[in-house]
Amino acid sequence: MTVRKGKSLAISIQEHMAIDVCPGPIRPIRQISAYFPRLSPTSSFSEQLSPNQSPAPASLAPPAAGRSGGLLSPLLPGAAAAAAGGSLSAMSSMDTSIEIDSCDSDDNTALGTLEFDLLYERATSSLHCTVLRAKGLKPMDFNGLADPYVKLHLLPGACKANKLKTKTVRNTLNPAWNETLTYCGITEEDMYRKTLRVSVCDEDKLTHNEFIGESRVALRRVKPDLTKHFNICLEHPPPLPSPTAMSTALRGISCYLREWETEQQRCLEERGRLLLCLQYFPPAADGAAAAAKAEAKERARGGLCVGVKRCAHLAAMDVNGYSDPYVKTYLKPDVQKKSKHKTAVIKKTLNPEFNEEFFYEISFSELATKTLEVTVWDYDLGKSNDFIGGVSLGCHSQGETLQHWIDCLKNKGEKVERWHTLTNELPGSTLQE
Repeated sequence: MTVRKGKSLAISIQEHMAIDVCPGPIRPIRQISAYFPRLSPTSSFSEQLSPNQSPAPASLAPPAAGRSGGLLSPLLPGAAAAAAGGSLSAMSSMDTSIEIDSCDSDDNTALGTLEFDLLYERATSSLHCTVLRAKGLKPMDFNGLADPYVKLHLLPGACKANKLKTKTVRNTLNPAWNETLTYCGITEEDMYRKTLRVSVCDEDKLTHNEFIGESRVALRRVKPDLTKHFNICLEHPPPLPSPTAMSTALRGISCYLREWETEQQRCLEERGRLLLCLQYFPPAADGAAAAAKAEAKERARGGLCVGVKRCAHLAAMDVNGYSDPYVKTYLKPDVQKKSKHKTAVIKKTLNPEFNEEFFYEISFSELATKTLEVTVWDYDLGKSNDFIGGVSLGCHSQGETLQHWIDCLKNKGEKVERWHTLTNELPGSTLQE
């Protein structure tokens, strides 16, 4: 390129670029984005000028965005390579830190830890969960704190009937509860097949409560009558399986198995638990019966005492998510229709305590031919009551109900308590009077 005297030098940005990149053969022109690279730690930079390459004259020196000047600022000849190397190395360290710290923050969020104890008492069929404390919970409120509480559910079948909840501790990320929550009517079969979900939530008075984290513990890890301590990290709830992730064949098989299980369990759907106490009083001698008190004279003649203690995890029958349960007992066949007894109604609960006893005056020989029907109902004002569940005990029963009946007849004068599973099948529908 020839420049005449007296004329100003006119040179395009493309020529500046060509001179900067290589004084010899012109290489492809850089894009403007090359001056603002976002390089990963494993990427390499452009080749720097080799030592044998002479720098361009100062008057023709091209602008360099990555150097100390502005976008079109000149650069001294001797400092071209050093400035380029120094600025690129500084940009390299900056881009590396951005790449490392640019990961999704939700994946690395610590939700906190939770400490609690589990104890299963085999004698009383109860599961005790002592919620101790939590540490380092995730802030949920504008003040950087939270109002945490813990709630428990039994899986499968989480509902209001098996929901337990601690008190709320205000304005803290390290709450201490030291509160014991108890599930009644937990059998050894439940301990083998059920899972306890422990959730930590933040209570908000004006809006809905917010979920912080949870943990799930298989109850088979807890040995009977031994306290097991847990100190676990809270986790996000597991994602629900997507139907689209399965192939058509697997989806068809899954639907078929689900329908088959529903059909098999429909006739024996679990509707809650009932704690019954049976005690047979043998007839007392004539002298002892005469000396007995007035309130014990009836039992002195001999008969069956049925104690309705409590229910647990009942099915909700009302729109508010609760029931108004009461219990009815029959000793069938009942020709004279005089064996009906009924407890009081307890309002708005799924875990009622009755602690009522009913006495049937009957001889031991007659009792062997009878069947005790116990049904739980939901009281509704102004319309028919809803059937919740029932159970039958007699010589024609099966499983735990038969064993309870036999133990009562064998152990005369002793109280025999058992938990029984309520089903949606009305006991009287399978018995012939």
